[in-house]
Amino acid sequence: MPNIRSLDMIIIDDLFDMGSGYVLNFSDRTFAQFFTEELNIDIDDPVYAKNGTSKAKRLRCFLQTVDKPTVVRTLNALWEYREVMRQRAGREDKLNNAHGQLLAIINRLSSGEAKPSHAGLTPTPGFDREVFSQLRAELQRLSDLEAQTRGYAFESFLKMLFDNFGLQARDPFRLRGEQIDGSFLLGSEIYLLEGKWQNAPSGIDHLHTFHGKVEQKAAWTRGLFVSYSGFSEDGLHAFGRGKRVICMDGYDLFEALSRELPLKQVLERKVRRAAETGLAFVRVRDLFPS
Repeated sequence: MPNIRSLDMIIIDDLFDMGSGYVLNFSDRTFAQFFTEELNIDIDDPVYAKNGTSKAKRLRCFLQTVDKPTVVRTLNALWEYREVMRQRAGREDKLNNAHGQLLAIINRLSSGEAKPSHAGLTPTPGFDREVFSQLRAELQRLSDLEAQTRGYAFESFLKMLFDNFGLQARDPFRLRGEQIDGSFLLGSEIYLLEGKWQNAPSGIDHLHTFHGKVEQKAAWTRGLFVSYSGFSEDGLHAFGRGKRVICMDGYDLFEALSRELPLKQVLERKVRRAAETGLAFVRVRDLFPS
C-alpha cells in the first residue's frame, strides 16, 4: 500500500512546487546535496528513478518507497528549507494554511506508526495513552476551522492541553490595555502564555510585544509563546538570547503528542536548554532525538 494517498500527493506537489518536474528551487546538484546532508540519503539512487529522472518524479517515488518515519522526516526537512527560502525572498505564502495542510498529512502518516520515545522520561501519573491520540486529533481538527474562529479554538486547545498534563492552566484574562492568552505553573514559576495561529510565521514584532508583557510583571514571571506556524528566522535572530521567553511551534506540539512526550518534561527541557544556550526556540526533535 502506498505511503501517501493520491490526494495528499497533490497537496505535496503544491507545497513544494513540483508541478513541472522541479522541487522548490533545487538544482540536481543541490537536491542531492540536501538529501545527503539533511537526511543521509542518496536521492540519486536508481531505485528512486524508476518512474522518471526529474527531481519531482524521484521525490514522489522516494516518498512511496521508504518507511513512513523517513517520509515524515523528509517532509519536515523540505518544509524548513521551503520556509527559509520564502522568508529570505520576502514572499507571501500563496497557499492557504500551507502549514496546516502539511501537518494533516504528517498526522495521517504518523497515526498508528509513531513509536513512543520514553528514554529518560518519567510517565505522567495516571495519564492514559489514548489522551495523547485525542489531543493530537483535536489539534488536527483545528486546521480545518475557518481562520476567524481558529484563534479562539487554539487558545481553548492549549488550556485543555496544559490541564491534561497537570500544569494548572488559567483561562485568558485581560489587564488594562493588554490581553493575556492564559498562564500556567511549571515547577514553582508562573508562565504567561501567548498562543497564535496565523498563516505566516511570527516575527520580531510579535516576540517583542509578548516579551514586553512578561517584563512588566513580577521578576519571577516567565513566558511561553506558542506560534502554530513557527517563527521567522530573522525574527528569532533579532529577538536575540537571554530572554525570559521560550517558544514552541506546531511541529513541537505534534511531535510531543505523536511520540507521547509528557508536556511538562518537554517544557522543562526547553527551559534548561534556554538557560544553557540563551536560545528562546529549540525544536522538540532536537531536545528529544530519536
